[in-house]
Formats: sequence, C-alpha cells, structure tokens
Amino acid sequence: MAGEILVTGSTGFIGSRLVDTLVGQGRRVRVLLRPESRGGSSLQCRAGVEEAFAAYGDTEALGRAVSGVASIIHLAGVTKAVNEAGFIEGNVTPVKNLLEAVKRHNPWLRRFLHISSLAAMGPATSPSPGVRETDMPRPVSAYGRSKLLGEEAAQRYTGRIPLTIVRPPAVYGPGDRDILEVFKMMKNGYLLSAGSGKLQRFSMIHVDDLICGMLLALDSQTAAGRDYFITSPRGYAWDELIGAARPALGFGPLLRINLPKPLAFGLGAVLGGVAKLTRRPALINQDKARELVQDYWVCSPEKAMRELGFTASTPLAKGVAETLRWYQLKGWL
Repeated sequence: MAGEILVTGSTGFIGSRLVDTLVGQGRRVRVLLRPESRGGSSLQCRAGVEEAFAAYGDTEALGRAVSGVASIIHLAGVTKAVNEAGFIEGNVTPVKNLLEAVKRHNPWLRRFLHISSLAAMGPATSPSPGVRETDMPRPVSAYGRSKLLGEEAAQRYTGRIPLTIVRPPAVYGPGDRDILEVFKMMKNGYLLSAGSGKLQRFSMIHVDDLICGMLLALDSQTAAGRDYFITSPRGYAWDELIGAARPALGFGPLLRINLPKPLAFGLGAVLGGVAKLTRRPALINQDKARELVQDYWVCSPEKAMRELGFTASTPLAKGVAETLRWYQLKGWL
C-alpha cells in the first residue's frame, strides 16, 4: 500500500521495531508523538521519518497529524493503570479521537489498522484451537475490557473508514520488558506462576512475526472490515518455554512455585491496595490475578493463514535464544 503511514506508539517495544521495518522497506513514515517529547532526543529522528506532535485531546493538532497520510497503524495504548478509568483514557479515548480526526481531515484514508489484544476476547475454554474471531468476547480484566471498548469505538466508523483489527497474544523479542521478568526468574532458579500451572497453555509471537502479519493486514485489499489474530501456530506449555530458555541461560532444575487461585487473588488484593494508596500501577492486583490464573490464553491463527497467507515463521527456540542474547548484550539479564 503506497503513501505515507502514520504510526502511533512508535517509541514502544513493538512500535520502534515497526518503524525500523517500515523505513527498511522504503516506506514513508510519520510518527505521532506527545507534545512533551518535542525538543527531546527522539529515537525516530532519522531519514524517512516525519514527526507530528499532538495530544489525543487536541483536535487541531490531531487533524494536522492525520492529514495527508494514506494509512494509520494505531499501536499506542496502556497495559498498566491504577484503575479502570486509566485504561479507558489510554485505550479507548485515543481511538475515538483519532478516528474523528480522520473523518474530518482525511476522509480518503485507505486503511486504519487498529492493534488490539487477545485480552479483548478473553481466554479460550480449551487449548486447541483456541479463541477464534467469531467467538463471543469475554474479557476477564479491566485491561481486556478497555481493549474491547477500543475495538467497539473503532467499529462505529465501519463503512466510513476502512478498518482492520489485529489482536496479538503475548509478544516477545529484543526490547520487550514484560516477558523479560519471566526470564529473570528462570535465571535465578525459579518460576512463579498462578492457577493450574502445568496445564496452562499460551500463545506467543515474536515481534518480527507480528509486524509481518500486521503489514499483510495493512496491505490486503480484502482485510478492510475484518479482524485477525496474528499469533503462533499453537499454544505453548511452560515446559516448552523453559526448554527454549535453558540453553542460553544455563540454569539447572527450576523451583516451580505455583500460586493457587485464592492465594493469587489475595496477593493481588494486597498489592492492588498499595497501588491505590501510592497511585502507581501494581505488578499484580486482583484484576491482573484474573488474567494470570486462566488456563488457556490461546488464539487460533487459522483466519489469518487463510485470508492473509500469514504464518508465524520464527520457532520458539530460535526466537527465545535470539531474545536472550539481545538481553545479555544490553546488560538487561
């Protein structure tokens, strides 16, 4: 798809990798940055990248940011917040305001690619095939509910703006800090999980595979008005992730600590209470505990394979080894 692409969330883990990929492909990129970033040492300040500054509540600046671009990839959002209102502010309001700006200032936009999350649909009831696009959404957390509301806000513009929704599962790769915490535990000889432990299965995707799938969805003429899970071919078990990490980290037998559901919710209540007092997001609260205890965070790649020709090509062992080498080179691990 020719023409300039506006990217939101370009300074994050996925967004920075996406911008690198787009520039490497010779595409023209405009990144939407917060006004307070102006004058700073922007990572995006390089050939092939134009900067636009706008707060999501500034309708005039948003209008200028969306004007003239051929497509928009909306990645920006929040994964942690003190309360539900914080998730709405980060994951719903920007979608509404961006699309309203497009309607007013760029009605000829060719595609709006909205990056949502598996959390918007919720966990599967079985490990195979996992959640499908036709299933009824049942998010289990404030984060998931906000991502679903963001999707619904975007879908209200269907028929006026060509919209495609992509839902990734857990994303890993060089630069990610969330799954890094799991590898840190492994390096230190233990693994903490919650819920059913060994029964759990989860979809994961390497960031480069996700970006490949996103761009297939962006460029596909038939993807407008559709939604896709861009995900691994199947769900993985904890033992598979441990096996992929062991050669690079060199740990021996792990102490597996599995928190029963009541204990996970109790811990979440305590830490969540502290977060409310300090007004800082907690690593675990009761809301996060509801995500952690689910057995099957698995989604099906079948629709994306069939309609987009997408297959996640990075084997888990290769992707994890590459990621761990990057962490070690950067001194993160």
